[in-house]
Amino acid sequence: FLEESKKEKLKYENATFQTYMWKGNETKILLVHGWESNSSRWEKIVLYLKNTGSTIIALDAPAHGLSQGKKFSVPQYSLFIHEVVQKYQPQYLIGHSIGGNACLYYQHVFPTEIKKIIVLGAPCDFEIILNNYIALLSLNSKLTKELKEKWELEYKQKIEDFSAQLFVQNSKIKGLIIHDIEDKTVAINEGKKIAQAWKESLFIETKELGHSLQDEKVFKEISAFLIE
Repeated sequence: FLEESKKEKLKYENATFQTYMWKGNETKILLVHGWESNSSRWEKIVLYLKNTGSTIIALDAPAHGLSQGKKFSVPQYSLFIHEVVQKYQPQYLIGHSIGGNACLYYQHVFPTEIKKIIVLGAPCDFEIILNNYIALLSLNSKLTKELKEKWELEYKQKIEDFSAQLFVQNSKIKGLIIHDIEDKTVAINEGKKIAQAWKESLFIETKELGHSLQDEKVFKEISAFLIE
């Protein structure tokens, strides 16, 4: 599936990252995957969206897929997104999981001509993401404290202030938030918090689709939202 795309490596500072493009018309959609994933997760939706005639672009996150890097963070991911947006000028962004959070952070830091953003199963608060990561690695309290202090020092921001609610509260961009009630990776309340703060957004709750949201019903909602 990725072999059918036009592949191109872009560079930000010393990091090279991978992009993929399925050429269509002047309508351009950028796909932003989540943590421990890569652009191959978009196979089903790319096949669906190609029917609209749109040009579809995807990128591999820092330290994911074919992109370089030893660490992953939302601020760093947003810089990769910015490079892709400057080069290809998509009108629409679709982000899954932490990729959705990165899309919202990106539009907050780099106001652009993006018309609509769709976030799928996205976390709202970075603290939630970090706590999941800490639990996954079974870090003790000392290492947890060190990790949080290092992050705040590097990004010059309190962890509790790094929230999608703050990123979208003044956004004029139209948004679609889709979250499954049975999402075991990112609780549905995270999606609801984003929707509450984002005045220009529509919230859709699904059932029995889990975190991946790989379903034709979701693809139909996305397609309808993009063309309305």
